Amino acid sequence: MSSMTILAAEDGPSPLLPHTSELIVGLVAFALLFFFLRAKVFPIFERTYAERAASIEGGVKQAEEAQAEAQRLLEEYRSQLADARSEAARIREDAKQQGQAIIAQMREEAQAEADRVTARAHAQLQAEREQVLRSLRDEVGTLATTLAGRVVGESLEDDERSNRVVERFLAELESAQADDAAVGTAGTSGKDG
Repeated sequence: MSSMTILAAEDGPSPLLPHTSELIVGLVAFALLFFFLRAKVFPIFERTYAERAASIEGGVKQAEEAQAEAQRLLEEYRSQLADARSEAARIREDAKQQGQAIIAQMREEAQAEADRVTARAHAQLQAEREQVLRSLRDEVGTLATTLAGRVVGESLEDDERSNRVVERFLAELESAQADDAAVGTAGTSGKDG
């Protein structure tokens, strides 16, 4: 192998090294390309890079602002929600109180109506009782007159005489009832004591 290395060195310039003219043209072309790129293309790259960096920074800033705004709106929403809940609770409580007041008022009205109906029923019963007593008096009077006429043996056709007999009989009947009522009342109060 050493003999080949020697042969290659003796034949002339090395095939690995470029010719000098090619080397100079390459360096000039590289320098021209470098200056062209530096003057025209690199500023465009720099400007694009700066714009993108600014837009990214602006986007980050906008995102932070949007997040802060969203947080503020969330807090405001929560505050409004808490206010709405307290307002709903207050409205429910007011409605409950109004409902209780309405129920109490309706009970009072129902009680008043019941009292009116009861009073009307008592008045009607009293009127019917008096009517029954009147009818009963007339009938008892007629029966008493007839009975007295049969017992006495004389006719009590005379209205004045028959009225006196009937009145006397009814008075005795009422006094007997009053005595019975007084004895019943005294007996009841004696039991209570």
